[in-house]
Amino acid sequence: MYKALVACRAGVGSSLMLKIKVSEVVKMNNFPIEVEHSSLDGVPGFGGQMIITLPDVAEELAQKNLPYKLIGISNIVDKDEIKAKLEAALAELG
Repeated sequence: MYKALVACRAGVGSSLMLKIKVSEVVKMNNFPIEVEHSSLDGVPGFGGQMIITLPDVAEELAQKNLPYKLIGISNIVDKDEIKAKLEAALAELG
């Protein structure tokens, strides 16, 4: 089972909607992912494998060389995009 953190800068609007959609996709596809939600303040203490966020935040986090698979979702309500990116991340994590 993998752990994913859905996060944005404030941890309220966009990331909460994204968390709901990610959770729906995970459930529909039986992905082995446990989904958590936080603001970016929760990243340092996160003990999982993936961070799911908006593309600009993913780019910002990538510059910090964090030990997570970073997934940037452009359209937070597009379940097809979420599914494709989660499948790719799971394949990469092995």
